[in-house]
Amino acid sequence: MIFTQTRLAGAWLIDINPNSDERGFFARTCCNTEYAALGINGNFVQQSISWNPNLSTLRGLHYQVSPYEEDKLVRVTRGSIYDVIVDLRKTSITYGQWFGVELSAANHRQLYVPKGFAHGFQTLKGETEVFYQMTEIFQPNTAGGIRWNDPILKIDWPINIDINDRSLISEADIHHPYWNFE
Repeated sequence: MIFTQTRLAGAWLIDINPNSDERGFFARTCCNTEYAALGINGNFVQQSISWNPNLSTLRGLHYQVSPYEEDKLVRVTRGSIYDVIVDLRKTSITYGQWFGVELSAANHRQLYVPKGFAHGFQTLKGETEVFYQMTEIFQPNTAGGIRWNDPILKIDWPINIDINDRSLISEADIHHPYWNFE
């Protein structure tokens, strides 16, 4: 695997290093030994998928609060997304900053999202499936969200969002509060 530190402290892009032959390729997507050497928590206890039939579907920005904050590994198994993370850790040098990257089935890229980050994405293709691995079991009572169009964050989503189309954005995501960075 090839690890690239993002501009947000503790968040990593992870690319596969395929061994190819006439049949295709084989590649590791997770290795606790390599993760531990970089301070990455690879103890994933829950896995989930998100199926998104439509282009421009937006999910997020979501996060978990203490004591159920989670590290997350995100990759796309079909289609393509613009994946966004926001550093919510008040003690971080990158507090309040966001980072976005394309993850796709074609590029096999993964994004490691540490505890204390909000996460969301927008589909760049219809028929997109996103695979998540988390280090905590989801607890609905500790789930939070930030409005996707927060005026302080100014996230540059690649496709305009029709907030009236519930097949593209949920009622909950439309009504998440704006973030208070004080």
